[in-house]
Amino acid sequence: MASVHESLYFNPMMTNGVVHANVFGIKDWVTPYKISVLALLYEMTASKITLPERRKLNKLILPLQQGPDLTLGQFLETVEECSPQTAYAVKIRLHEMADGELKDMEFFFSTIPTQFTAFDSEAYKTSVVGLFIRHMLLAYNKLSFSQVYKLYKSLQHYYHSHYAKPADEHTEDTEGDRMDKEELDTTLHEGDSAPSRGPLSQKQAEYFLARQAYLLKNDENKALKPAALQEELNNMLKFNPDFAEAHYLNYLNSMRVQDIFLSTHSLLHYFDRLILSGNEGKSNGDEGYGRSLRYAALNLASLHCRFGHYHQAELALHEAVRIAQESNDHVCLQHCLSWLYTLEQMKGSDSTVLTEDSVKMAAHFCLPYLASLGIQSLVQQGATQGKTAHKLMDALKDTDILHWKHSLSELIEISLAQTTSIWRMYGKSTMALQQAQLLLNMSSLEPVNFGVQQNNTEAFAVVLCHLAELHAEQGLYSTASQIIQHLKERFPQHTQHAKLWMLCDLKIQFEKHMNEGKYNLAEPLVTAICALNKTEGLYRKAQVLKALNCSTEAYSILQELQAHCEKTKCTEMVIRVMLSTAELHWESSGFSTALPLLLQALALARQHHLQSLASETILHLSFTQLMLGVPEQALNVLHEAMEPILAHGSVMDKGRAMLLAARCQMAVAGFKPNQQGQAGNNSRLVVLAVDSLNEAAAYFSKLDCKERLRDVHYLHAQLHHSLGQTAQRNKSAMLFRALDQELQSPNHHHGADLPAAV
Repeated sequence: MASVHESLYFNPMMTNGVVHANVFGIKDWVTPYKISVLALLYEMTASKITLPERRKLNKLILPLQQGPDLTLGQFLETVEECSPQTAYAVKIRLHEMADGELKDMEFFFSTIPTQFTAFDSEAYKTSVVGLFIRHMLLAYNKLSFSQVYKLYKSLQHYYHSHYAKPADEHTEDTEGDRMDKEELDTTLHEGDSAPSRGPLSQKQAEYFLARQAYLLKNDENKALKPAALQEELNNMLKFNPDFAEAHYLNYLNSMRVQDIFLSTHSLLHYFDRLILSGNEGKSNGDEGYGRSLRYAALNLASLHCRFGHYHQAELALHEAVRIAQESNDHVCLQHCLSWLYTLEQMKGSDSTVLTEDSVKMAAHFCLPYLASLGIQSLVQQGATQGKTAHKLMDALKDTDILHWKHSLSELIEISLAQTTSIWRMYGKSTMALQQAQLLLNMSSLEPVNFGVQQNNTEAFAVVLCHLAELHAEQGLYSTASQIIQHLKERFPQHTQHAKLWMLCDLKIQFEKHMNEGKYNLAEPLVTAICALNKTEGLYRKAQVLKALNCSTEAYSILQELQAHCEKTKCTEMVIRVMLSTAELHWESSGFSTALPLLLQALALARQHHLQSLASETILHLSFTQLMLGVPEQALNVLHEAMEPILAHGSVMDKGRAMLLAARCQMAVAGFKPNQQGQAGNNSRLVVLAVDSLNEAAAYFSKLDCKERLRDVHYLHAQLHHSLGQTAQRNKSAMLFRALDQELQSPNHHHGADLPAAV
């Protein structure tokens, strides 16, 4: 299920996407790159440009002004994508200055005021462009003659260093620097190969930090790579070690790569610098270093929670609670309470009472975000404790009203992802598919910022993984592969949610190989699954061992896994383990010994409303009764599960059900192999058995499940022989023989007839 506490941490760096950083002595200065931007603005005013090109250039101006300096190659490439004519004019303008004399640059700065103070100029004094031009002119006019000369030499170096490159190197660089127009805001400053060009101005630093923090939260794929971002932050801190917000972004970046040492180091440095840089001397109220101290302890607790250091997290939370109580900070106390019940959940304890208290207090203090998170957490706990679906959906409906009322887009996404997970857990694949599509087709309530559409969050990753698994269950492996490929593009391996699609991909591949009987290909996947999820890995290891007839080893693993899952209250896995253990009983101690285990599994599945697992358990019970010689009872029990399986089950479950139905119908009809003309009064059941086998064959063909297809063709041949249909019998016999030779198994293996993968 989607984690409902993914964003539950205090981010003091950002307020409405703006970083509050006022630690630079110089707000802005003139650089060769900014002269290039001035040349672009000059040419946009002086020359005639088509309306579409002007619109593209207008969108380009703000990131060019606020972002870090670009190389000339990057700058011209970016402008050329919007307007080749303007890019050429800018190049000529820079050429005149760089290849001319100092007076040419002086003349350029002297013409700027007259160009932009004209009556019809689009650059007003208070506009973004107007303020930028005024800042540049003021900074230029404050320069001494020697500084102006150094600026001119820098401009020459900036211009000529671009054209001094060899042709092949230039081609390679421009190829690497080429950027998609739609991703301009994201990739504009990703010149990883470019060396550090000195300190950023205040505005550049503010823009860079706000932009990267926003991308890390909403679309990590579009943010700088961890190493590149670390290099930029190190460069920033080299010129200003007391820049608190840079330390906080360093903390977020370290969390991406699970670096516990650097994360803790950066977080502590952030709050140290924040306290030292401020002039507040009071320890109470909403401001002051007291507020920083309590949120420092809270953030430290969340850090330890994410790394599984529960004892350290608990100590930090108690410290945060103590300071917040002294300061009478109810908001901080609510955050602490939210993390307390989250910590209890992580430790495997029952946190229902704590969560309910958190919801009540959050509602009392009008904190809709925390109240909604608490309700979603209660729903998640209720689902694992066996609450009925209508109660959980009613609770989610109430939170959805709250989300839409306060435009909490992030929580709407989490709610839909959680609903999808709940329906899948209950075995209602159609409803899960509907909820997944609802989220994927929903327009974001968030304003578009930095080119992010609020669609690369954990909720979308969870839903897309469900979608891939649902398609794989129906035998649509190519479609599932396309969805996984899409996930790989949106959530690359270095991102924090990549583990979701990695595990999903491995599970789909494993099930595919097991269905096809390729156990040698399924076995290597177990190790990779164990690395991502030990419980899932052990279960699949037992499946492979069982398929390879290593019953003793499989039984030992299943017993160990069942004890662990009962302790952690993982009911779904407990039931699956019980079913696998029952299959081992079939092969060893007999069918009667499996009945108590299957009845216990069925009671557990019904208690927790797990329809899919209940149906699978009924298939096992029906097969057991068939083997014990009561086919009429087996057929009656099977009919109970047939409807939910055909409505919501996987293709494999449908095939198993139809094959088992055919075997029960044959047994009820008193069918005996190798006897012709025995249909008699039970011909109707025999014809029904043929129809059931036809359906089973269609399902197994979709999955390329050759072992089960071989059994279907064998039974087909027997039935057609009893009905005197020689041509159909011969066709089925030929298909059986071909598959039998392909599988290199001369003896019929009854295990392939079982209603579960064995």
